[in-house]
Amino acid sequence: MRQLERVRARYPVVLHGVGLSIGSVDPLDHDYLDRLARLAAAVQPEWVSDHMCFTHAGGRYSHDLLPLPYTPEALRHCVQRISVVQERLGRRLVLENVSSYLRYADSCMSEWEFLAAVADEADCEILLDVNNVAVSAHNHGFDPGDYLAAIPPERVRQMHLAGYEQAEDHRLDTHGRAVQPDVWSLYEAALARFGPVPTSLEWDQDIPDFETLCTEAARAQERMDAAR
Repeated sequence: MRQLERVRARYPVVLHGVGLSIGSVDPLDHDYLDRLARLAAAVQPEWVSDHMCFTHAGGRYSHDLLPLPYTPEALRHCVQRISVVQERLGRRLVLENVSSYLRYADSCMSEWEFLAAVADEADCEILLDVNNVAVSAHNHGFDPGDYLAAIPPERVRQMHLAGYEQAEDHRLDTHGRAVQPDVWSLYEAALARFGPVPTSLEWDQDIPDFETLCTEAARAQERMDAAR
């Protein structure tokens, strides 16, 4: 905590988690929420983000970001839980779209319709992961431009970039390589729609040398500067 406080004294900080399990039917972990609230109060981050998914089921932790069925029932459930979290944190929550490899037979709306409706009804914000949009678009056969067009610009607080792997006919969100050309193109379209919002480059495995990371970050910065 002391190191984090030293960093916070010099730089803006954001908190990004994977443990809220906002779409789970398991009860919210109020001990986790209390600890998160105390951390946010101490650090005063620019925002707190997590994922539009579930990670817990039947009391077990999946160690993965599992997609939701896009139904009115799931929508109401997520909105209610987001409201509880936001009241406990005293701030808006920022939620990220995840990559997916399956669709539920019961889904009756698109992912982007669901995400936009949740943000509107819960009055939360969106972390738009551009790589995840590209991965899911390929896996499910939709136009990623339709996704961007449906997201309200005023709700987008941050964007993410990352690299994916091609596995036969599917793409896998691995965060283990450079950003792919089609993701850069989609990012440029996202900047044109949402403006130069803060962007993070994710590279979590097979991490290259620092110079390579800086080069990737510079590519994003060049596109942000052009969007301005």
